[in-house]
Amino acid sequence: MLDNIYVVHGIKGYETREKILRELFDDFGFGYQFITESYKDSENIELIKKYFTDDVQSVLAKGALYCTLVHFLIYEKFVASDYKYAIIFENDVCFLDSFSNRIQKVMEESDQLAEGFMISLENSTLRFPSWRKTSKKKFLYEADRGRCAGAYIIDKKAANDMLNHLKKHKCNKVIDWWHNDLLDKKIFRIYWAHPPLTEQGSFNGKLSSTISLRNNGSLRQLKWSFQKFYKMYVLRLFH
Repeated sequence: MLDNIYVVHGIKGYETREKILRELFDDFGFGYQFITESYKDSENIELIKKYFTDDVQSVLAKGALYCTLVHFLIYEKFVASDYKYAIIFENDVCFLDSFSNRIQKVMEESDQLAEGFMISLENSTLRFPSWRKTSKKKFLYEADRGRCAGAYIIDKKAANDMLNHLKKHKCNKVIDWWHNDLLDKKIFRIYWAHPPLTEQGSFNGKLSSTISLRNNGSLRQLKWSFQKFYKMYVLRLFH
């Protein structure tokens, strides 16, 4: 059973989504925690000072800032735990077919990796490993960029190294851009799970997000389905 799931959540406005996710995780038999910013504004101010540059509130919208903050709070909580890995979802996560079985296989394969890694579970950027490099016998493929931060696995060394980097170099970017900066600096390595296990609802049009500028609805879903099919099954043949 997986009991190391953390959900990036908001304090207000996501009650229905929380109920759906709790019921789903309970059906899977997974252990999970919903993590939010502090209920006290004074504590949030101090946390922002701790992790972010002085100009961050002129650079990031409030939704992006608080989302990034909660990722950092999860890293702190995870590092202090006995878990070897953390599975992190933003609360607009949508699970694809056979998620429960596939996540177990991804976790088994991750045991073979050297410490200091992140595994992207989603398809949000619609970027995939080359068709020529994939195999039915494996799920994980090393990459040089993340695929947003809606669903990923991180090990303890990567989380520790990111937090240590934060102590010296505060953040002024949204979480997925910050991840890419750290990849350039070789703070950790990243792998893409293929086939992907999740989508972000704010990308596929099924849900909204505080940091998304995209419209949800049937037109968005149609465009997403077309783009996903083309990039996953056609474009990959030529890369």
